[in-house]
Amino acid sequence: MRTYAQYCPIVRAVEVVGERWTLLIVREMLTGRRRFNDLIRGLPGLSRALLARRLRQMEAAGIVVRAEDGGYDLTDAGNDLRPLVFGLAEWGARYAFGDPRPDELDPEVLMWWLHDRIDTTDVTRRAVVQVEMTDRRRVFWLLIEPEDASVCYTDPGFEVDAVLRSDLATLYRMWEGEIDLLDAVKAGTIDLTGPRWVVAGLPRWLQLSPIAPIVRATRAAGASLAAEPVEGV
Repeated sequence: MRTYAQYCPIVRAVEVVGERWTLLIVREMLTGRRRFNDLIRGLPGLSRALLARRLRQMEAAGIVVRAEDGGYDLTDAGNDLRPLVFGLAEWGARYAFGDPRPDELDPEVLMWWLHDRIDTTDVTRRAVVQVEMTDRRRVFWLLIEPEDASVCYTDPGFEVDAVLRSDLATLYRMWEGEIDLLDAVKAGTIDLTGPRWVVAGLPRWLQLSPIAPIVRATRAAGASLAAEPVEGV
């Protein structure tokens, strides 16, 4: 661990959580992921070796503990990082969140995130949604069933109920809360076709990123300020 040779609580905190990937691992755990393979899936670019090292460091620092089932749980100290992590989300949405860069767009990671945030509470029968990424020529399948949702990277062999079609950047912007799914469908930037029970259900089932409410609130606040009349004009 690097040290800054300054006796200050901010410095001590940075020494613990300032290592590359540490706060992003905490982000994943705060949003419900606790297994090693799930953490890897949600953090493209992080190697298995480095994740194992970071988890050991976080365990030594008292941020995580190894659970009996093999997963990892945040300690009280880890959970107390929530205001910091989501505070960074708010700052980033306000000051640093422009258009997505090509290297930030990973179709498989997005589909993993999407399936993991599907609420199946009011799903009464299987819905198969084929997701087509027009600029990547990639096709995925969301299997949404009562009490379960999964993503398939090859054709699962079930009859497709609905098709969701768009470019990858637009799907990411929807996931992050920058654009609303129904608004995008009306505008024609996202094409959603199928029976009404799926077309009407998908916007309810898909809960989007845990950061989406922050992005939406920031965008709404920015639009409100832009609409205010300038004094003297």
